Amino acid sequence: MLKIRVIPTLLWKDFGLVKGVGFDSWRRVGSILPAIKVYNTRDVDELIVMDIVASQNQQPPEHESVEDFSDACFVPLTVGGGITHISEITNLLHAGADKILINTAAYNDPNLIEKAAAHFGSQCVVVGIDVRLISPGKYACFSHAGTVLTDKNPVNWARELSDRGAGEIVISSIDRDGTMQGYDLALTAMIAKAVDIPVIASGGAGTYEHMRLAIQEGGVSAVAAASMFHFTEQTPAGAKLALQAAGIPVRKTYVTQ
Repeated sequence: MLKIRVIPTLLWKDFGLVKGVGFDSWRRVGSILPAIKVYNTRDVDELIVMDIVASQNQQPPEHESVEDFSDACFVPLTVGGGITHISEITNLLHAGADKILINTAAYNDPNLIEKAAAHFGSQCVVVGIDVRLISPGKYACFSHAGTVLTDKNPVNWARELSDRGAGEIVISSIDRDGTMQGYDLALTAMIAKAVDIPVIASGGAGTYEHMRLAIQEGGVSAVAAASMFHFTEQTPAGAKLALQAAGIPVRKTYVTQ
């Protein structure tokens, strides 16, 4: 097994850091730059910064702000929100992003994934899939920060994205988002079994045990969390130590408690 990654997610809205439940991110929880500086000291493997209003505003993340974020960030940084063109990816990578995350634009133009992978390499192309359970056992993909129902089946869509060159998939349960009641293991397992690229679980983490289950039962390669790190005393370093104690290989930890 490859070493598992623990990845805090920072939701960026109008220059602030926000969090909510079910993708309704209304609660202001601070500012992005101080959070990045704190996470630099907490054994994180990577960071994801998502501009959650960019798609609705039909604009990509501001690359000037991304420059500030990257200057403060000492781990690989993934940036997403409103990305629709190769030129925007170029600007974000030049600003210091290590990877970009595409979601809504992939539904409108699946060829964007192929173009991005060919131009920049699959290793920097991450695709987000936001999913709701719409009836017992039936999932559907949503675009525009979880507000627009698409005609895509999550498993088939994940396979198509992988075939088009995506390097990783972030699978997010809208229903579990912000609840801290655990990841949707059935969902993560379906996606992880369907593709040969790394899958990152998102939506629902509340304890280290939830992360263990996502890895050992949900089959993912990495676990992302927001509320768990914002609103409890649990930390990425603590998560890695707990996973290591459960026999799961993690990247080196420097914090002992």
